[in-house]
Amino acid sequence: MMQANEVVQRFERIEHAIDEAAQRCIREQNMPMDLKNAIDQLDQQKSSVRQVIDDGDRARIVQAVDQLESLADRAKAACSKAGNLNEEMRSAVLQVHDTLSELKHQLH
Repeated sequence: MMQANEVVQRFERIEHAIDEAAQRCIREQNMPMDLKNAIDQLDQQKSSVRQVIDDGDRARIVQAVDQLESLADRAKAACSKAGNLNEEMRSAVLQVHDTLSELKHQLH
């Protein structure tokens, strides 16, 4: 079972990855709308997940991370469908997805 400080550290990396994807999303010219929407939702939800983590209720943390990871799944799927997406954007989305997926699996 992960310790609370370990969850916080992992989530800080996830927040950074989401910030990076959101910044790239702003700079990207031909961004597919479903990918943009998924990244925007990740960016909006991260602060509420941070609050849940700070509150320390394990059941709520697991639920919040699961929900955030499902948004990352949507972003990854949209990324896979986008044919003309640059590699930096694709890499940023995969980083978000992979770090969230790893945290989710370690919480379960």
